[in-house]
Amino acid sequence: MASTTPIKEEAASPRDALASKRSGEGEELLSLAGLAPGDVFRNLESAPEGLESTTAAERLKIFGPNDAGGAPREGLFLGLARRAKNPLVIQLLVIAGISLATGDVPSCLIVSAMVVLSVVLAYVQESRSGRAVEKLLAMVKTTCTVLRAGREEEIPLADLVPGDVVILAAGSIIPADLRLVTAKDFFVSQSALTGESMPVEKNAAACSAAGKSALELPNCCFQGSNVLSGTARGVVAATGAHTYFGAISRKISGARALTSFEQGIKSFTWLMIRFMVVMVAVVFLIVGITKGNWLEALLFALAVAVGLTPEMLPMIVTVNLSKGAIAMSKKKVIVKRLNSIQNFGAMNILCTDKTGTLTQDRVVLEKHVDVANRESDDVLRYAYMNSYYQTGLRNLLDRAILAHSDIDVERTCRKVDEIPFDFSRRRMSVVIDYEGDHVLICKGAVEEVFAACTRYQIDDEVYPLIDMIKIDLLEEYEALSAQGYRVLAVAYRDFDRAKEVFAASDERDLTLLGYVAFFDPPKDSATEALLALRKAGVQVKILTGDNALVTRKVCRDVGLAAEEIVTGDKLRDLPDDELSRVAERAMIFAKLSPAQKDGIIRVLRQRGHVVGFLGDGINDAPAMKTADVGISVDTAVDVAKESADIILLEKSLMVLEDGIIEGRRVFGNIIKYIKMGASSNFGNMFSMTGSALLFPFLPMMPIQILVNNLLYDFSQVGIPLDRVDDEYIVRPRKWNIDNIKKFMIWIGPMSSVFDYTTFCLMWFFYHCGVYSHPGVLPAAKEHAEKLFQTGWFVESILTQTLIVHIIRTNRIPFIQSSASLSLILTTIAVMAVGAFLPFSPLAGYLGMVRLPGSFWPWMIVTLLSYSALTHAMKTYFIKRYGID
Repeated sequence: MASTTPIKEEAASPRDALASKRSGEGEELLSLAGLAPGDVFRNLESAPEGLESTTAAERLKIFGPNDAGGAPREGLFLGLARRAKNPLVIQLLVIAGISLATGDVPSCLIVSAMVVLSVVLAYVQESRSGRAVEKLLAMVKTTCTVLRAGREEEIPLADLVPGDVVILAAGSIIPADLRLVTAKDFFVSQSALTGESMPVEKNAAACSAAGKSALELPNCCFQGSNVLSGTARGVVAATGAHTYFGAISRKISGARALTSFEQGIKSFTWLMIRFMVVMVAVVFLIVGITKGNWLEALLFALAVAVGLTPEMLPMIVTVNLSKGAIAMSKKKVIVKRLNSIQNFGAMNILCTDKTGTLTQDRVVLEKHVDVANRESDDVLRYAYMNSYYQTGLRNLLDRAILAHSDIDVERTCRKVDEIPFDFSRRRMSVVIDYEGDHVLICKGAVEEVFAACTRYQIDDEVYPLIDMIKIDLLEEYEALSAQGYRVLAVAYRDFDRAKEVFAASDERDLTLLGYVAFFDPPKDSATEALLALRKAGVQVKILTGDNALVTRKVCRDVGLAAEEIVTGDKLRDLPDDELSRVAERAMIFAKLSPAQKDGIIRVLRQRGHVVGFLGDGINDAPAMKTADVGISVDTAVDVAKESADIILLEKSLMVLEDGIIEGRRVFGNIIKYIKMGASSNFGNMFSMTGSALLFPFLPMMPIQILVNNLLYDFSQVGIPLDRVDDEYIVRPRKWNIDNIKKFMIWIGPMSSVFDYTTFCLMWFFYHCGVYSHPGVLPAAKEHAEKLFQTGWFVESILTQTLIVHIIRTNRIPFIQSSASLSLILTTIAVMAVGAFLPFSPLAGYLGMVRLPGSFWPWMIVTLLSYSALTHAMKTYFIKRYGID
């Protein structure tokens, strides 16, 4: 047994001795690729018999567990604190604090309750989605087999250390980054890392790393891939965060950039904060100067601040998003982060890998042709017998051949011998007793089978394979390869039945029969889904790690224009401005590294697009984090699901379309509240400042402003369940703060027009102006003041509540578009309560008096006139600025 003494700490620490070699992203494996197995063991201070248990234990202390490290679970306090950092929530908390300090306890309690409800509701909903996702994050296998002091041991993945010798077989996951030292018929799937669905051959021979990325090394395996067939042993070169997998995990562990939705909410919040601060300051000064009572001015200004703050926005947004999450869960979509729902609907570019989304993510035998590229049953039969009789572990290609047809070979032939596959020959043969002869059937890499052939067959005729003909026949193979097929050649040779034992030397003078071509076929629904997404205004770009030939074939099959395919090599040296133009122009990108996918997403976002990324592999995780909305599937690797905002229970673009439409409905309802709140507040600015200047008393008491605001907010709780017009969801919608500002400026003053007509009605028709007459009794003055305030309170709540139905649609309200039952009921309830309050037992507490019967016809005229004028102005606004 070779020595595996512990690494001694001399000039360098134990960590330095090995960790200096392990910087992640496969750099250590690049340095090991060219070494012979013996040198690999020496370099990693290991031995063919594995590490001693004591050495492994010491290295575990040095390097830590073999855990790439995911995002830490967010606790209750941190989760609530993160949501409370929203500027609007902070603004509301400040208002609540000032209200409490000045003795305005009702304002403090109501605003605080709204904040708590909104924050807690968001946390509960996201936590519920998070728990559903956690059930999907279990590893398929949590142990691996290693050699420790010459004995096989089953150990947890976390206990693996550099220098361990790992034993691999079909079905094993690759538990760390490994340099192979032995391999037999060894094929792995690296689709989680590269996006390629085809199996990759691996061997233990030394190779040059020049010009290769780590993933292209034929003698190295990477954590996150898995073994399809064969057996091998490998020495662990890197574990945990130092693996290729771990390097990607580190890249996605930082804070995410603000998404389109978050930027929009932030912009609107600060718009309203600036508006509120200016308005409160102006009102405070006007009331203080004109009335001479600065404490009253402060209380009134605070009430105005509460009234101008859209405190229901967090709740409306959260309820809308929660409702959307529930609706999407019924459509096989799990929402991990609520804010991503709007980004889903606003998305105008979807970047996706092709494997499993456009394709079925399985290898099938697509063609079996003779050397003239004509379909041949003989080629299929010989390939089938080769795969059927081999005793080695069948790889994906063998299983695809056997699944393609059901040929009863047992009745027509029997197996005589087998020449196993090896990586130097890159072919394998079986010998069968068939039709009176022993027939050697060879299947393998086209170049290697060609090298063993001296003849070729077309129909029943056999011809000599001279060099000129060989070039022509290779062109047929190259034509298949250019179409994106994985191609194997099939050849045969007849032997006398007396020969029973065969060797690799018998693979000569073969007759080339034809080719079998394999492919990951497109999904039946892919073309339909792409058309549906295009109709919905979503541009699909393909970002894959697979090669350009396969990518072109798939894209053409599903109706995507594949004239220009940009490869990772072309992108590598592009300056930023040229990369931005290429990312915008090109639709298909192939042979991309994870960093290049991430870079394309980044520049598309910089160009103003709302970008989604659909992926399921380790190599997709950074791009998913950078995108406005990261989308994964329940079968994805852990790190991909951890990076995703949305997880599909079915990897289908049709499911995506359903989610996109639901996202647009959610956003449409959020925008309704924002437009109503912004325009209402802007109109209130004119009414508040004007009335404070014109009248010798407060136009509305602080408690009345608070109740008015509370009732209006309650009328909005039906918005999340409201219908959205079909024309609004036909294309992506994203935040347009300029449009919201213009809407506020155009529609807001409409409410002030009717506020001032009500002021005139109360002041002149109902003689509230008597307040200013000398000699009027204090009781009469008080009644006149309360009558004025009551009249404006009722008009304000009735008009604000009814106007919801005008603004909620771009059509003619009630005729071409009606609200949901919930919104209609809340509107009726709030208007009824607002009209009843002056007659209720609460009237005295609220500073209200009964309104005369003649007031109500005036209100009907006001409501009809306000609705007609606002609809006319809204229609003009839409014609001029559009519906965004």
